[in-house]
Amino acid sequence: MPESDRTPALPSHRSWARGLLWLGLLLAAGAAAWWFLLRPPQTPPPAPSQWRGPVAVRVEPARTEDFTVQARAVGTVAPYNTVVVRSRVAGQLARVLVREGQRVARGQLLAEIDPEPLRVALAQAQGQQQQNLAQLRNAESELARYEQLFTRDAIARQQLDRQAALVQQLRGTLKADQAQVDNARLQLSYTRIEAPIAGRVGLRRVDAGNLIAANDANGLFTLTQTQPVAVLFSVPEPQVADVRAAHADKTPAVVEAWDRDNRQRLAIGRLDTLDNQIDAATATLRLKARFENADDALFPNQFVNVRLALRQLPGAVTIPTDAVQHGSRGSYVYVIADNKARVRDLVLGPASGGRTVVTKGLAEGEPVVLEGLDRLEEGRAVKVVQATELPANSPLAPDAAPR
Repeated sequence: MPESDRTPALPSHRSWARGLLWLGLLLAAGAAAWWFLLRPPQTPPPAPSQWRGPVAVRVEPARTEDFTVQARAVGTVAPYNTVVVRSRVAGQLARVLVREGQRVARGQLLAEIDPEPLRVALAQAQGQQQQNLAQLRNAESELARYEQLFTRDAIARQQLDRQAALVQQLRGTLKADQAQVDNARLQLSYTRIEAPIAGRVGLRRVDAGNLIAANDANGLFTLTQTQPVAVLFSVPEPQVADVRAAHADKTPAVVEAWDRDNRQRLAIGRLDTLDNQIDAATATLRLKARFENADDALFPNQFVNVRLALRQLPGAVTIPTDAVQHGSRGSYVYVIADNKARVRDLVLGPASGGRTVVTKGLAEGEPVVLEGLDRLEEGRAVKVVQATELPANSPLAPDAAPR
């Protein structure tokens, strides 16, 4: 049979099934692509009504008051005087008459060195002095006799001069003997160790019965004066001019010492003195304040927070420092007008004690938002609440933990 008369063979049943399978896969892939890529976005559900309603806020009006400008720093308590009690003479430590930690007065007897060796030395010096004194008196008597004989031309002038020189020599020897006696008596007095200042006794380094050397480096113990006590602190260079002006005033500048957490005031003192130069490494000036410390509230080497009063600003407009916001536009606050929040740009002055002085941009009595600032914006409706209206667990409550 010729090739042109042949009938083409029909596809098998298996080939049709394979084609349908591929067609189904392509349709499924297209549907998935449309679902994930081309499906129009759905409209989000409307926000709950509480996020669109007025924002609950607490406000505090700006007030006019006399404001104290303060310099704040971290200070260290230092004894006003510190003395290492040492013995001036060598010997056996006979007894210690004070307890560790005891407060003593100036001139009080602290300890004693065995005085017997020095008493013997004093007696020896006094004996030598008596011997030379007797020789002097005998030489002076001989000189008086020689002067009488010389007036009668009974002796030569040379013999008289020799006797006069002997008298002068013995007088000089007697002065040296007196110095020896005074020195021995002084050394004997050093066996009584007395307090050079009033203060508190530190831990004892030597016990009674030990032999000690004169002017030992360690000493017997340390005596510190804590009434009054000093506090050393530093202020930055830009505040030096204000500090000097406050120190030059007739009324001493008030200095307050607070604890580490700035919650309790420990003592009130006054600015005592300034260092004579600024530290070039830290650009700060060292200051020293004096505290009477009658109740021993300040302890040597204790760290305290210092507040130095520099000057007074009478009739200043102040607001809470927590109400001040900072952004690219500068410092601003939210004020309430017609139950809506309004942004108010401010020019600020010094801040202290949780309050900030406003030099421009705010008047006395204007309500400033203090709490509830997170969701505020220009023109946002607000609801002013009082502290008494808030539940105890509310973040706006006065006793709530800080954010």
